[in-house]
Amino acid sequence: MKIAVIGTGYVGLVTGTCFASSGNDVMCVDIDAAKIERLRAGEIPIYEPGLEEMVRENQDAERLAFTTDLARAVAVAEVVYLAVGTPQGDDGSADMTALWSAIDGMAPHLRREAIIVTKSTVPVGTCAKIFARLKELTGRECDVASNPEFLKEGSAIEDFIKPDRVVVGVRRPEVAEVLHELYKPFLRTEKPFLVMSPESSELTKYVANALLSTKISFINEMANLCERMGADINDVRRGIGHDSRIGFAFLFPGVGYGGSCFPKDVRALVRMAEDHGIEPRMMRCVDRVNENQKQVIIEKLKTHFGGKLSGRTIAVWGLAFKPRTDDIREAPALVLVDWLLAQRAAVRVHDPEAMENVRKQYGDQLTYCEKPLQAVEGAEALAIMTEWGDYQRPEFKSIFQKMKSPVIFDGRNLYEPWAMERLGFKYHSIGRPNVG
Repeated sequence: MKIAVIGTGYVGLVTGTCFASSGNDVMCVDIDAAKIERLRAGEIPIYEPGLEEMVRENQDAERLAFTTDLARAVAVAEVVYLAVGTPQGDDGSADMTALWSAIDGMAPHLRREAIIVTKSTVPVGTCAKIFARLKELTGRECDVASNPEFLKEGSAIEDFIKPDRVVVGVRRPEVAEVLHELYKPFLRTEKPFLVMSPESSELTKYVANALLSTKISFINEMANLCERMGADINDVRRGIGHDSRIGFAFLFPGVGYGGSCFPKDVRALVRMAEDHGIEPRMMRCVDRVNENQKQVIIEKLKTHFGGKLSGRTIAVWGLAFKPRTDDIREAPALVLVDWLLAQRAAVRVHDPEAMENVRKQYGDQLTYCEKPLQAVEGAEALAIMTEWGDYQRPEFKSIFQKMKSPVIFDGRNLYEPWAMERLGFKYHSIGRPNVG
């Protein structure tokens, strides 16, 4: 099948590459000429395990190509995927500027039988609006479908080729049949292909992310309660997680969620509810709890140092919002970094993949360290903000020796308090008793 994917961001690049890997002829389009040249040269602008190798493999097999020529890509496509960015606008709603620009640009070149599919996260009712806009531009009724993505950064390829489910929203069963054929290579283990209306499909994406965000905010609020009451959130989590109605997924306490999806989608859902006369009380609280949770390590540092951080050296391990990605959007670590800089602290940072993205944002305000141990040299405290594997089993004796004072603020509960006490550290984690 001939496929055009408009947008070569995270979703578009993974989608196009995975469809190419199953034998389709895919052309990915972007208006950024420099980005397209990099992709043609096999350079991947994002970090996603396994993606670079898969892109090169499918380029070599001539199943995957990159272009800035929208007309060329759309003119031959049987299916056109819209994977452009829909960032959060100033009012919390999704900014649809890029999507409507793509619609207007491709309309004159669409094949009569082409299916247009939204892969971007879009407000409910977008498919209906695209249908109306294309009818106005082309003079005919085009098939427009919704196919939300449920990819996790760091495991996106695995999520695409081995999905929990595939959701499509269509007006005609014939469109669902075409999309089912496209996904059939990825559904061999009898995972469900769920067909519904475009409105239900569009809302499914928001509801899924809202529920996962709710679980994170809930366990974080309970962790804060545990600290006040002398309980251990890890024990409580085990106590509830073995209940089959609850489970363990997304019930890990920490410093809050970040990234390009959860914060934006929760706020967009709030705005959609308001626009339809619904007061989104729970979603407002989920967002508020999460923003407050990003202050937890800051409050612990304030307490430990009596509010006096000026001139102190603080090490920060982990800058991406989660491991296995270089994405720093809405990252809790950057909230901490901003505060430390405002307090005139010297900040030494390490992250296995996100350093360059952070350097673009902060320049020479930070000291960038190639190794975790370099970051702790002379530090009066270490804050761990992302649970990278590099930090799971560090050389504690070397850390102890290199730090000016051996204090660890663990925002991801990587270590056991009793072990830290035995090693001589002062140790502060999330929802557990402090040590030292």
